[in-house]
Amino acid sequence: MTPGDGQNLFTKDVTVIEGEVATISCQVNKSDDSVIQLLNPNRQTIYFRDFRPLKDSRFQLLNFSSSELKVSLTNVSISDEGRYFCQLYTDPPQESYTTITVLVPPRNLMIDIQKDTAVEGEEIEVNCTAMASKPATTIRWFKGNKELKGKSEVEEWSDMYTVTSQLMLKVHKEDDGVPVICQVEHPAVTGNLQTQRYLEVQYKPQVHIQMTYPLQGLTREGDALELTCEAIGKPQPVMVTWVRVDDEMPQHAVLSGPNLFINNLNKTDNGTYRCEASNIVGKAHSDYMLYVYDPPTTIPPPTTTTTTTTTTTTILTIITDTAATTEPAVHGLTQLPNSAEELDSEDLSDSRAGEEGAIRAVDHAVIGGVVAVVVFAMLCLLIILGRYFARHKGTYFTHEAKGADDAADADTAIINAEGGQNNSEEKKEYFI
Repeated sequence: MTPGDGQNLFTKDVTVIEGEVATISCQVNKSDDSVIQLLNPNRQTIYFRDFRPLKDSRFQLLNFSSSELKVSLTNVSISDEGRYFCQLYTDPPQESYTTITVLVPPRNLMIDIQKDTAVEGEEIEVNCTAMASKPATTIRWFKGNKELKGKSEVEEWSDMYTVTSQLMLKVHKEDDGVPVICQVEHPAVTGNLQTQRYLEVQYKPQVHIQMTYPLQGLTREGDALELTCEAIGKPQPVMVTWVRVDDEMPQHAVLSGPNLFINNLNKTDNGTYRCEASNIVGKAHSDYMLYVYDPPTTIPPPTTTTTTTTTTTTILTIITDTAATTEPAVHGLTQLPNSAEELDSEDLSDSRAGEEGAIRAVDHAVIGGVVAVVVFAMLCLLIILGRYFARHKGTYFTHEAKGADDAADADTAIINAEGGQNNSEEKKEYFI
């Protein structure tokens, strides 16, 4: 309490935690050597100057002078709480008081869950009690790191307070193993004072089907199929069963615990296969729809490709040789391979560009081939006509031997022939 007008005596209020030490100081601003004394809430003198009339050894003198009286009180209890008076014997006397406030932390912190084991979807009640504190405790709830809101009730008894907080919590399977924390806030508590309980939640199985074979995931006729059923629950499912929806299981199907194996698949195996699992909470299932595809088509043997390549190469070689004797219009054909070995050594990295080039080359080859055939036919015709005319240049007939043809004997023929020579001016030639 601070001094008023003309007041030279003053002191300060004290707040202390139960069991610790409280210090009371009576101070004088302008000392005139007046007597200072300290009284308890019952107006009993604790110290008169430096003398202690009260037989309570917990009070100890820390300082005494004409301007201050300082006393300590150890092992403070709730009964020590109240007003303490400082008196200065002046004319008139002066008095000031200090209030000691004792803080009491919660003596016991308890958390109680309505059910030790809960089922998913169920709402449970959790209670937390902080007993015998002063002042009343503030309770906060957490589920893991998430803060929840509870409802608190406060009971007062003999200046002490008991606080009970209630939390209604709907649990899910994800809450299994998660702590529920009751944390208190109190001025006498440093740090976090808390208690916790771990939730135990039972839930029905979670079922998942995994294809172990074939690895690529595509089922074809003749292949094998292997499925594995994974079921997790609390409690753990003890039995896992396989069924075929709306049909019987194939006779060649093999069941081994959570595994389903079907060898040599065919179209009749198409359908929905279900894995079922159950525990005391409930049951669940997962479906796998099987569709069997046709087997892959057979790849043509390499000999077909080799034969086609060889034939194409031969044709292009002939066309190139023929076109070389004509006009140089079909230059593109000279770039094509002249043998199957050269074709096989070609770089086939850019397949699309090669195919387009091959198509253009074939078109040019066809045009060049047609032109070559026509030119070759015309050349052949000219050669045949030339040889024909060369063999039939003409036949010359004269009348030089006409007399010899008509003579009856050789002598007569000679005479006729000589006569014919004399008449050479009459000779005529006929060109047939």
